[in-house]
Amino acid sequence: MATGAGGAFPNDVADQRTAAVDLFWLPLGAGGHFVRLNGRIFEAVAARIGRRPARDLYHSALEVHVAEGRFVVEQAPVRDERGDQRGVVAQGPVGTRSAGRIRMFRYEIRRWPDGRIPDADEAVESPRRLTDDEDLARRVLDLVPLVPTLVWGRDELATGDMWNSNSVIAWLLARGGMATHSIRPPAGGRAPGWQAGLVVAQRQADEATRPEQGGVPASDAKPEGAGSRTNSE
Repeated sequence: MATGAGGAFPNDVADQRTAAVDLFWLPLGAGGHFVRLNGRIFEAVAARIGRRPARDLYHSALEVHVAEGRFVVEQAPVRDERGDQRGVVAQGPVGTRSAGRIRMFRYEIRRWPDGRIPDADEAVESPRRLTDDEDLARRVLDLVPLVPTLVWGRDELATGDMWNSNSVIAWLLARGGMATHSIRPPAGGRAPGWQAGLVVAQRQADEATRPEQGGVPASDAKPEGAGSRTNSE
């Protein structure tokens, strides 16, 4: 199938649809009691250390609409070896880099045509329309294969926050030119990892525009922590 300049889209588009980037906030562990329980334990400990009330935790995902159709963008555990059927463009390790050799300790990053967000019916204050600008929507989609594949649950780059699914979405929005300063999780909630994505995106933008770098556009700079890319890329 012929692709466009960004490699994600067919050139022969039959119908035109409204462009949009929609953000979904899903309660951590929606549809899975084990993950939800672990999340509550984690937040209870973090709240105690931070001497603050415990909050609800959220995981973020995107639905991006362009003329060619709808795409789901999300980080999720590697389910099987058929990632091409879910639009997987990259994978990264969970916990430690060495553990990433085992499938159950890897995550995948999806750019899934006509995909689905599991448990989207449990999303809170969602979807939130971030933009209807087609150039921004396409830019976000083109950046998905370039997301840094840092170790999930760790702070390898000393951002002050762990790297996780929220980091991926925050990084994409920031590098895609979206206004991220006003994006917040639902009232009373928290999105661990969000700040890590913003910090890494800003560092890359700063690095790319330094004079010694020749003013390379931020979108062309090589991501930090680049990991394994899949054949579907």
